[in-house]
Amino acid sequence: MGSAPGGPPDDPDEPDRIHRQRDTEPIPRTPRDDGPGYSDDAGFSTGPSYSDGPSYSEGVGYADSGRGGYLPPEFSEDELAGLRTDAAGMPIGPRRVLPLEDEPSSLVARYLFPTERYRGEWKRHWIHLTTPLLIGTAATFALGYLSGFLARQDVRGLTTAAVIVWFAVMGWVAWQVGDWYFDRFILTNKRVMVVNGIITRKVGMMPLLRVTDMKYEQSPLGRMLNYGTFVLESAGQDQALREVKHLPNPNELYLRVVEEMYEPQAVEARLGKADDDIKADDGA
Repeated sequence: MGSAPGGPPDDPDEPDRIHRQRDTEPIPRTPRDDGPGYSDDAGFSTGPSYSDGPSYSEGVGYADSGRGGYLPPEFSEDELAGLRTDAAGMPIGPRRVLPLEDEPSSLVARYLFPTERYRGEWKRHWIHLTTPLLIGTAATFALGYLSGFLARQDVRGLTTAAVIVWFAVMGWVAWQVGDWYFDRFILTNKRVMVVNGIITRKVGMMPLLRVTDMKYEQSPLGRMLNYGTFVLESAGQDQALREVKHLPNPNELYLRVVEEMYEPQAVEARLGKADDDIKADDGA
């Protein structure tokens, strides 16, 4: 007679027999070393893992893929030269400067001796002509007003005098423009020079070896229009070149003068390389 579902078993010794059987018979276990575990089979070491399979290093990764994968940018040595800096944060390598004429103008060449190397010449900034141009403009408006006023007064002699004064003012303005055109600041490998004057020519010079201090000043307007005033000191003596006003590109000019004073070999090397490049282009 069977027992009811959920009720006690018919044989009261059956639980003890089951426990004894469990204690005497070993329970079969599945070894982890031979199955699909972590080592020999499709595991993380020798199977399709992160190293030998289609992974990020040797498989179809981001570096070697030709199907739209990411490739690191490549830079040439010339492109990286301007980005390298030393411990002080200064750029390493040749500095790029604005190109200048290789030969001096006829106005300047007569003042250079044969063994002197020409580095450049600069006219003063157009701001140097502000005062003459303003005076000429004001004189023109004044002449127009006086001509109309004197015509109504029927005073022809005063009208003629006003025209003569206007011509005199415009002649002075033209003289100032001509003087600005012939006014040059010159740099060589041995000295700095200033040449000015139309009829009476003035030539001032200072050897680079005697320059003890040099600076340039820029007003807010000078920074906007890119001009400045150079101040040169030479052994505590008054010099004709102590102050040179309204020079264009003052930062570039300052670097050129300082480089010529302290690194003449670098200037020669750069200019020599530029000459070699030009000859190579001509030969090609």
